[in-house]
Amino acid sequence: MRTSDTDILIVPGWSGSGPDHWQSRWEAKLPTARRVEQEDWYKPSRHVWAERIVTAVRQATRPVVIVAHSAGCSAVAHAAEHLKPREVTGAFLVAPASERAKRAIPGMAADFVTHRREPLPFRSVLIASATDPYCTLDEARELALAWGSEFVEAGDSGHLNTESGHGPWPDGLLRFAGFMKSLTAV
Repeated sequence: MRTSDTDILIVPGWSGSGPDHWQSRWEAKLPTARRVEQEDWYKPSRHVWAERIVTAVRQATRPVVIVAHSAGCSAVAHAAEHLKPREVTGAFLVAPASERAKRAIPGMAADFVTHRREPLPFRSVLIASATDPYCTLDEARELALAWGSEFVEAGDSGHLNTESGHGPWPDGLLRFAGFMKSLTAV
């Protein structure tokens, strides 16, 4: 699939993705991308965040591909239980936050801490770094297995965000392009 044939939903994690974050840059660069806005980026709630994703999916006019980062990956997994078959074509999940990390975040709703551990009803890839302070490789592999996601190790890359030097993240954009090519319309 080409990006122009899809509605790309950008799902940031806790605190949203600032203007220099790769998600914000991709949103500005990809004409069919739009951010799933949350009521409060600093107080993640399982119900509210998942419902916002489901609403954005249902407002789409083309096949949906989700691009999530950090706690946004959890929100996508929680939203998946409310989506109908084939409402989403694929999900590109980057640097998920572990339950351990989410537990330490101020304002995190208790219902959001625990990961949903059911296979996602759409194709997905989970990209994780060997040096992510918010999720070990073992934790990320376990999530990929639970969600039925292809697992990709990104090496020594920190949390794959602006602070780790991944503002533009061209390697990620190339990997996303490869993921898009592998998808077929539902």
